[in-house]
Amino acid sequence: MIRDLKIAKEEQDIGFYAGFVGATYFLGRTISAVPWGMFADKYGRKPCIVISILAVVVFNTLFGLSTTYWMAIVTRGLLGLLCGILGPIKAYASEVCRKEHQALGISLVTSSRAIALVIGPAIGGFLAQPAKKYPNLFSEESIFGRFPYFLPCFVISVLAAGSCIACIWLPETLHFHNDDKVEAIDELEAQAGDSDLDAQKAKESRGESTKNLLKNWQLMSAVILYCIFSLHDTAYLEIFSLWAVSSRKFQGLSLTSQDVGTVLAVSGFGVLVYQLAIYPFLAKYFGPIKPFRPAAVLSILLLATYPFMTNLHGPELKILINIASLLKNMFAATITIACNILQNTAVTQEQRGVANGISVTLMSMFKAVAPAAAGILFSWAQKHISGLFLPGDQILFLMLNMVSVIGLVLTFKPFLSLPNAMSM
Repeated sequence: MIRDLKIAKEEQDIGFYAGFVGATYFLGRTISAVPWGMFADKYGRKPCIVISILAVVVFNTLFGLSTTYWMAIVTRGLLGLLCGILGPIKAYASEVCRKEHQALGISLVTSSRAIALVIGPAIGGFLAQPAKKYPNLFSEESIFGRFPYFLPCFVISVLAAGSCIACIWLPETLHFHNDDKVEAIDELEAQAGDSDLDAQKAKESRGESTKNLLKNWQLMSAVILYCIFSLHDTAYLEIFSLWAVSSRKFQGLSLTSQDVGTVLAVSGFGVLVYQLAIYPFLAKYFGPIKPFRPAAVLSILLLATYPFMTNLHGPELKILINIASLLKNMFAATITIACNILQNTAVTQEQRGVANGISVTLMSMFKAVAPAAAGILFSWAQKHISGLFLPGDQILFLMLNMVSVIGLVLTFKPFLSLPNAMSM
């Protein structure tokens, strides 16, 4: 899309401009995440979810109709600003499940990312530029010929509209009570010896402000860890797509957009199966936190092999890149679930909307930096294939791995604060 908007003067500059389009969405989300969390805590999770999905319908459609680079930037920014679903949906997942099923609940939410990795790349890879790919179905004079990236965006907007309709049957999990009644219930529970700790936390939380949440180190250490790995994952996805389609002379894989879409779809389907069929057993026998560090270590080792895949061709390359992408996304899913559980167990229900809003704000700041930094780094690597202590592509993946190493180091004490029941 960036190539067709003709903003980049050279092929090596495409990654630079593409990074800023990706960053704009997260910049908008950075600004609005905490207000959306406060809105969800005051008015409920469901209204926040519905408004966010409607924003996707409108601004994703406009993004597909973009004719200039700046229109693409603005529509993505407005989408990030008005889509406040991430924080409230995490709070919703932790509230709709009993404690023993909380890991599965959070896993199902993160499975939506896996579903997106199945459907999204397939939609983008196969439906972009339909007039060129399917001239018998779409003419150059049609709206899909004049706006070559409108069809995939339109299909996504239709799916979002269907999700919005499905929200009619979505129950609200934030219960509105009279404060006096809540205190009376808390006292009865404490007298009965049931959930006296939760009751006390609930009383204290009603008087706590966002400032107090920022002093909750158990929450903030988990949020910072989540931000670092989110930075890594977002930069990885940006670099992977650009690296896979770049030509061999720039140490890329020379894959087509359909090939990349297929790789991401296969890995997304695999992660979906992993999260629904395998991860619950891991969480049951090892807990949701203990697989955290092994997943981070294995992810670092795996990513170190990526630059050497340029020596492969044909079926060997496609098989290996599919396996590597699948494993990388499985490790990322394991880490993300653990971070989300740590965040939601650090606060009570009354605080979860704002707590997740803080998390999304900080995470979005990191994710806003990630695509722009990844695009700049990718362009630099392509311009410095040789002449340095390592080839440019190896430095590129080394820098990605350094982010994971920092995150891994921060999983140890005294930085990461864990409840006694969740010690790693």
